Amino acid sequence: MVLSFAANKEKEYFIENLVMLTGAGMDIVSALDIIRSDIKTPSLKSLLQHLRDTIARGEPIYRALDATGLFKPHVISLIYLGEKSGRLFENLSVISTQQKKERIFQSKLRSALMYPAFILSVAGIVGVGVAWFILPNLASVFSQMKLTLPLITKVLIAVGLFLKSYGIIAIPSTLILGAGLAYVIFFYPKTRWIGQRLILSSPGIGPLIRQVELARIGYIVGTLLKAGVQITDTLQSLHDTAAFYQYQSFYCFLKKNVEAGESLKNCFAAYPKSVSLIPRPIQQMIVAGEQSGRLPET
Repeated sequence: MVLSFAANKEKEYFIENLVMLTGAGMDIVSALDIIRSDIKTPSLKSLLQHLRDTIARGEPIYRALDATGLFKPHVISLIYLGEKSGRLFENLSVISTQQKKERIFQSKLRSALMYPAFILSVAGIVGVGVAWFILPNLASVFSQMKLTLPLITKVLIAVGLFLKSYGIIAIPSTLILGAGLAYVIFFYPKTRWIGQRLILSSPGIGPLIRQVELARIGYIVGTLLKAGVQITDTLQSLHDTAAFYQYQSFYCFLKKNVEAGESLKNCFAAYPKSVSLIPRPIQQMIVAGEQSGRLPET
């Protein structure tokens, strides 16, 4: 289920208040009744009513929440273990804390990208305007001057003359083609791995993505292992929640080899270019944690 921005904000409100109300000793059905009364988004309000009715019929909480599609697999795993072990409140608190961290990070990221996105948009509009309206006039002036022009100037003159005759077709066609190409490279499910590879290879954004992924690994693996989840199920959760194809393939490789009895040290060594995904110092820390039995803390 795809939620709007407002619904996503209310989803965070839902978890935070569920933690508060269950921590005060209220049963989850009554807590859902109270939370639902404050929800404004109709789709989420209806979903919470269905969730409340499902749990009231005796369905396990984790299974009812999983059916809503609101939460990622590692969150459902935490809720399942909390319900099974009687530590539901504690695990919900962990989920709430992490959602706050993710919300703060996403807010900072949006703020950081807002200015360059605005500058690039303005530059693009100005560039199209210059190419469409000014360059053809400059091309006419230069073409009347009997001068020996540099190659770049000649190319600009040719572009200007072309746009003067076919700009009404060429500019919109170029924009549509560019938008279609961007969709194919970055959004189409079967080919977006190309765009993901380009992003990971870019000088500025690539390192940021890797740092975010390392932080996510630390949170998910540490939290799930401390809660008693098996390492193979933890790696499956990493695979299910990873946004980049390269990391999904890496986690799938780790899971298969760990199930076969291999250590994480051997898995890191056997996977091509694993250092480009997880830096060697971090790999060494993980291996040391595995060998000492302190992997969750590491």
